[in-house]
Amino acid sequence: MSKQIEEEIDGIVKNILDDYRNKRAIDKVNIYNQPDKEEILDMLQKLQYILFPGFYKDKVYKIYNIEHHVSTVIEDVMFHLNKQITVVLKYCDAFPGQSDEELSKKAQQMSVDFLKTIPKIREYLDTDLQAAVDGDPAASCKDEVIFSYPGFYAITVYRLAHELFQLSVPMIPRIMTEHAHGVTGIDIHPGASIGRYFFIDHGTGIVIGETTTIGDNVKIYQGVTLGALSTKEGQKLRGTKRHPTIGNNVTIYSGASILGGDTVIEENVVVGGNAFITKSIEEGTRVSVKNQELQMKRNGK
Repeated sequence: MSKQIEEEIDGIVKNILDDYRNKRAIDKVNIYNQPDKEEILDMLQKLQYILFPGFYKDKVYKIYNIEHHVSTVIEDVMFHLNKQITVVLKYCDAFPGQSDEELSKKAQQMSVDFLKTIPKIREYLDTDLQAAVDGDPAASCKDEVIFSYPGFYAITVYRLAHELFQLSVPMIPRIMTEHAHGVTGIDIHPGASIGRYFFIDHGTGIVIGETTTIGDNVKIYQGVTLGALSTKEGQKLRGTKRHPTIGNNVTIYSGASILGGDTVIEENVVVGGNAFITKSIEEGTRVSVKNQELQMKRNGK
């Protein structure tokens, strides 16, 4: 180590440690009482084994029979889910004034209630899978969609996270969906409400906001934003309907933006690419952007 570093290092360490004492949100140093992101993502992977038992192999447990394997994985998920929910209930102060014992009981109930929704999640995912095959001529089979489609993965993670969100589990649903966002480029808030037969084609750049409501048989393409009209009031908007409502049998093509909590896209509407919509659209309407004028030059002409 150089002489300059030896002379300066103690002072640098002291300054940084002193900076931790400012009691800001970024100054938390209790690493044993905060959610474990790696454990949550490992749990998310195991939940895929439970949702699609014939598609994802667990490398930890030996499979001798499906009943024993599923039972083992479910118990593993239950243990870690209960542990992480207990931590976040304390960490986020989601239920102030409650004792550790009360929070522990609440975490146990949330864990049980969540795993009871697995058959419902699988029912919805089966319709999403069918929608993908029906809606994409490039899909050779359902197995291909499960193994390779980023849109289907993002929907799968959303379906899981949404049930946790509905149970008022803090933080964990966002960790799950933001992981899917990072992997796929598809940003679906776990608070959004999405019906059956939902299909995302290609998917990169899609944003679906927290208070969005989407009906059945909806198909959206890459670059679509279902967002808020304005967020300048920040936290004052919490709990309000900020994002649009999309009716049944709607198709939204690439690059379209549909904004605002009062904006309703009624049933059987087709929204063309790059449309910018802030007002409601009546049932059966086709929305398109007038073709732009193209200019082509060759040799300066």
